[in-house]
Amino acid sequence: MPSHRKTAVLLAAALALPLTACAHHGPPPIVSSHLATVEVFDRQDNALLPVYPGGGERWIVGTPGHEYTLRIRNHTGQRILAVPSVDGVNAITGETASPEQSGYVLEPYGFVEIAGWRKSLSHTAAFYFTNVADSYAGRTGRPRDVGVIGVAVFRERVPVAYAPQPKIAQRAERADMPASPAPSASAEAGAMGGVAKESDAFNDQLAGAREKRAADSRLGTGHGRNESSYVQRVSFERATTSPESVVSIRYDRREALVARGIVPGPRYADRTPSAFPAWPGFAPDPR
Repeated sequence: MPSHRKTAVLLAAALALPLTACAHHGPPPIVSSHLATVEVFDRQDNALLPVYPGGGERWIVGTPGHEYTLRIRNHTGQRILAVPSVDGVNAITGETASPEQSGYVLEPYGFVEIAGWRKSLSHTAAFYFTNVADSYAGRTGRPRDVGVIGVAVFRERVPVAYAPQPKIAQRAERADMPASPAPSASAEAGAMGGVAKESDAFNDQLAGAREKRAADSRLGTGHGRNESSYVQRVSFERATTSPESVVSIRYDRREALVARGIVPGPRYADRTPSAFPAWPGFAPDPR
């Protein structure tokens, strides 16, 4: 039986509080596929974050210290599974993200709001924008993919009736198969020595990674305050092994996106530049 047809136990939103409707100007705040839309809501500014195109990707401005929420909407008349990734980490399990992992099940035309890293069926740790060294991905040794939010979306498999197939007798395994030889003492000692060397190399790499994270100017997502967020486990069978759509949103500080030309910078009145804009004048007395 294909693996995608096995019933998996996944998380579904039991309650989602509506985000405050906010007026916005400029680019729209929605990133959409044919199955779902994704929005990012800044909880401090009480506003949906506009999405800017740039370099073939879609970007939002993250403000360091501000908490945020993801809202995913189901466009379809059937249940879908949304697997959330933040900085390359599954927001439910904490694993390095893969589409085959656990996600949130959305009812037809329903939505879910994800405000943090899932800690239990009743609590999350709030998302907030922060530096790489303080980010959850950075603190767990995985800073390479900070600055991106992703949602992999699956349709639910529609049950199909099949005619029963005759059972095929399984061949019994032979009982006279030779056992694997036990490792010698010298081989075990050599293996232990190899482990020790690999451990030292790993520690050196980890120390170097810490120094690199401290100097990294990118923006990531932190593991914030504990909040109540109730969900329940449900069964869901994916229609396909691969997601039918993937939504990806990049984020960074405003000044970084202005420097890249993705977000418009401050505008100044048209005037002829002057080498000495405050001339003539004299030095004032010190205070």
